[in-house]
Amino acid sequence: MKEIKIFIELTRLNKPIGFMLLFWPCSWGLAYAYNFNQNLNLFLYYIFLFFLGSVLMRSAGCIFNDIVDKDYDKKVLRTKKRPLASGKVSIKKAFIYVFMLCLIAFFVLMQFNNLTIFLGLSSMILAFSYPFMKRFTYWPQLFLGFTFNWGIIMAWAAMIDNVTLEIIYLYIAAIFWTLGYDTIYGAQDVVDDEIIGLKSTSIKFKKHLKKFVTFSYLISSIIIIYLFSEKIGMNFFTVTFLFFILTLVYQVIKLNKKSAQNYLNCFKINNYSGFVLFLAILI
Repeated sequence: MKEIKIFIELTRLNKPIGFMLLFWPCSWGLAYAYNFNQNLNLFLYYIFLFFLGSVLMRSAGCIFNDIVDKDYDKKVLRTKKRPLASGKVSIKKAFIYVFMLCLIAFFVLMQFNNLTIFLGLSSMILAFSYPFMKRFTYWPQLFLGFTFNWGIIMAWAAMIDNVTLEIIYLYIAAIFWTLGYDTIYGAQDVVDDEIIGLKSTSIKFKKHLKKFVTFSYLISSIIIIYLFSEKIGMNFFTVTFLFFILTLVYQVIKLNKKSAQNYLNCFKINNYSGFVLFLAILI
């Protein structure tokens, strides 16, 4: 039971917001593709596979991130009790976990067509490069956007077996969405990160956090409106999309209260944002 508890802490399975934010972009891509390939059985099967893949790859990514950041995590109040930082698990065992999770994820990936498999393998470069970005650039959140939303393109390719400009637009919109919510998340650690020399958009724009998050969410929303402009009217899509906008606006309003817990609460709202946009695109 102790080993299971440590594994859950390592993979953040007790904090599902992480793998859900990886899954929602996949679901957007599948929902958008379903408008062009209305094979319900295939759609439902791929929803399951992408959800499973999101859990596996997010878990592997968390462990690898903790391996890379072990010495930094020891110096940050929020992360110093993580299993690797606190010495509860060895680096060797952590790497074994990463390998096992990636191996299972690879078997999941093999269920798709060749284009999706190629895209999935390509994403590994992004996934295992991301943890190093905050050492070199103030824009690791942007790099996370490239990484976390790659599933949009994969999902589309799985259903349609090609890559079009429309799905690239949705990918870019999702990148700005991630840029906004991860800047909010990173605001929790600004003080500690500055002391130990790490970089983030949360630090770069700390005096204009609300403006930067607003800008990111606005760009994301404008792209989505452009992409689905023909669908806007007195219909379910418009009503649901407005709910998506409201979840973003609510976060920006709540940013008036500057505290770590408030930043975390605002960040978690994006789970609802992802779900609502999934419904809008699908129905």
